[in-house]
This record gives sequence, structure tokens and C-alpha cells, in this order.
Amino acid sequence: MNPTPVLNWIDGLWLDSGDYKDSIDPATGQRIGRYAEGGLKEAEQGIIAAHRAFSETSWKDDRSLRAQVLLEWADAFERHSEELIDTLALENGKIKPEAEFEVSMVPGKLRYYAGLTRTEYGRAAEPAMGKMSLVLRQAVGIAGIIVPWNSPVVLMIRSLAPALAAGCTAVIKMPGQTAQTNSLVARILSESVSLPRGVVNLFSELGAAGSKHLVESPRVPVISFTGSTATGRAISAVGAQHLKRFGLELGGKTAMVVFANADIDAVVPTLEKALTVFAGQFCMTGSRLLVQREIAVELTKKLAVRLAAVRVGPAADPASEMGPLIDRANVQRVNRLVEEAISAGAQVIVRGGPVNHGPLTAGAFYRPTLLQVTDPKMPIVQQETFGPVLTLQVFDTEAQAIELANDSEYGLAASVWTRDLDRALRVARELEAGTVWVNDWAVVYDEFEEGGFKQSGQGRLNGVAAMDDFVEYKHIALNPGRRLALRPVN
Repeated sequence: MNPTPVLNWIDGLWLDSGDYKDSIDPATGQRIGRYAEGGLKEAEQGIIAAHRAFSETSWKDDRSLRAQVLLEWADAFERHSEELIDTLALENGKIKPEAEFEVSMVPGKLRYYAGLTRTEYGRAAEPAMGKMSLVLRQAVGIAGIIVPWNSPVVLMIRSLAPALAAGCTAVIKMPGQTAQTNSLVARILSESVSLPRGVVNLFSELGAAGSKHLVESPRVPVISFTGSTATGRAISAVGAQHLKRFGLELGGKTAMVVFANADIDAVVPTLEKALTVFAGQFCMTGSRLLVQREIAVELTKKLAVRLAAVRVGPAADPASEMGPLIDRANVQRVNRLVEEAISAGAQVIVRGGPVNHGPLTAGAFYRPTLLQVTDPKMPIVQQETFGPVLTLQVFDTEAQAIELANDSEYGLAASVWTRDLDRALRVARELEAGTVWVNDWAVVYDEFEEGGFKQSGQGRLNGVAAMDDFVEYKHIALNPGRRLALRPVN
């Protein structure tokens, strides 16, 4: 256990709020450290520092400097990767391969946006004779970044890298549930020798006073938020008072659509991982399984065997295949949703549920659950569970599969499984989702945008479009006049 409380990093300084909270290992329920709880004061201090850095340093105008900082960070994250993986796995509950997967994505994102920083440009044209116009893309100002606890390292960088590449400064609210990890991330960021003081400010908060201040402050023109749809709606309403712009990646209810000609032996292991990665606490968790009737019995039997055999356990055990939920309150919440679904008529295929006996009892463990449903309007189908609970629905035709997949307020991601390429492309075009995988799941590239349709968000992260939330377009119209008439040659 770390005996010294970890602090918040504001304006290049480590600040102690004096309000200490415990960091808990969700696998054991034991305290692993303490942290200084951030809040309104830290948010305001961060805004002051970020405003000064934006206004008084060369940060917003010096793209070479911004690229250099991002590259320095990429190297620093690689240097500290093992320590970061261990801390994240302990505090967040991820098994080691999943923590390694999260941390490994960070350097590539930083290097990608370092490259975009150097190649970012506006455009120029001659709209009429004697007229010239320039369009500049300029940083909007301070970016408020609100980070969730399920993947705090990579999701913070996913918002921060394009914000800084665009020339913004940032105030980051990190989740209190991962304060030990957050502190290590801040230490890594502080190793950049080129970073001007105050460009990045980071505090950990279990409550919401600091994040509310970021949303309410007129000095923070853009918010990048990853979290629930309900919270996304709430902060959008508050920010509308200042016409604040929001980049929102919100809830998901990913449909895994499996046609009769799919390779069952290939799809079943992926269905298992789509449910159990991060213990189902993932916006792209494959939580809705749609199977064509001809293969429904065979696929269900094979999947049930795999889900029942998943070994839950702490990250410290190399044999663990799925870690705990973030805390026992979420175990109770997920179990309540499952019990309500069963009472409403859902058929139990695999009843996992809370681990209530043995050495794992003190942790927040919940075994995978598979329920077959016939009513697509049941809450367990329509609402994001954020846990390892999978619903199974059977369809007959391609049109019915599309209808069932789209019968959701969410539209973050979907997966299509078929050996028919024409069908895969037809269905992918019709699915109301920002990302569609064909014969795969959870494939993300730095170069390609991701984000949600419908109530799963607005704006995009990753790719070139991720910078759009953080820039303003400025048109400069010039009037140099038409060229002078040439004298005739005698």
C-alpha cells in the first residue's frame, strides 16, 4: 500500500486538497492507498492556469512545440508501461492482458496526433479576380476533459491528444476510483521537458463538483466527455447556456449479429470476449446477441459452455480470465437488473451472478450471465447494463436482423458475422451505428474515427475528425486588387 496520499497536478505543481479518500482494490475490497480528493477549487485553479498558458505562451501557435511534447509523452509512457499496467490492474480490476492492451494503445495515439500537428493546415483560394481568402483553423481555447473509470488511461489520452494537437490547453477531471493510476499518469506527463507550465492540469474526483464547474464555466468553451447517456444529456443542457460545444461518447448496446453461414467456431470465442473484456464495463461490450434460427441451438450450447467456464479472479492471478466489477455497489446493481429480467420472463441459459462464497467473496466479482428473450422492449435489452450480461434473440431474415439490431436508442457499435461479403456490406450500411465490424469485434485504429449514432453521442474521437471539436474556423478575406494592365509592346 502507498502510505502517502497522491496529489493533484495543477499548473505544474502537486497540490494537496486536504480531503483524503481511500483507493480500493475491487478484487479484495482492501485499501491500497489514499488520494487528495479534487473538486471545485482544483477545477478553478486548473482553469486559471490553462487560460494563462493559452493566452501568454506560444502553445496555441507553435505546432512544432506541440508535436515535440506529444512525442516526449509517447516515449515516457513506454518507459513506465510496466508500472502503469500493474497499477491499473490493481486499482481498476482489469486482468493483466487487458490492462496491457489499454496502456499499449497510448503511445501510438500520441505519435499519430504529433504527426497531425505538423501537417494541420487551413486553405487558401482566389474566389474572384483580385480577391484572396484564407481559412485558418485555430484552437478554441480551454478543453475540459471528463474521464470515466473503466479505461481511464487510454480514454484520457484519446481526448487530450487531439485537443493539444489543435492548440488547446486542458483541465482534466479524472475518476476518483483510479486515483493511484491517475497520479502515475500525471507524473508521466510531467516528465516532458518541453511542456509549458499550465497547459495540462489534472485532478482526481470521486464526486462531481469539479466536473460540474468545468461544464458551467464560460471560460471552458469545449467539453470532451466519455460516460453515460444520461450524464451526457444533463451536461449538454447545462452547457447550452453558454452555447458550449460537446464531444460526447456515451452509452452503447452493441448488437452481435450472427447469420447462419457464419463460422461458429470463430464467432463463439469472440462472443465470449465481447462480453467479458473489462468485465462487461465497456461502452462497446457485445451485450446483445442476435442469431439466425438455423444455428441458434448449436451456437447457444457452445457459447453457454464457454461462459460457464470463464474463470473470474483478481489480476494478481495469471489464470484469471475476467476481473471484478469496479465495486460491490455495481455488483448489486447488475444483479438487480438480471433478477428483474428473469421475473419479467427472460429465460436463463447461464446464470452467473455474484460470487458469494470462497476466497473471492470480499471482491466485486460477477460471473457472466446469458439470458434468452423474446420481447425486444425488455429493459435488459434496451438499457445499458455495464456488466457481463448478454441477451440472446433469434431472428429469421436479414430484414428482421437489421430491425432488431436498430431497435435501440443506442448506436455506438455493432458486429456482423457472415461468410457472404455482399450481405455483410448490405447489413453494415443499414445498421445505425458509428462502427460496424465484420467477422470481428473491438477493432480500433488511431487513424479511423469512432463515435456514436443516436443517443450514443456526438462528434468523433480518433482520426482526423477528432480535432474538429477543438478548433474554430476563421475566414480572412484579402483585397489586393486586380493585376495592373500590361503596356502594349511597340
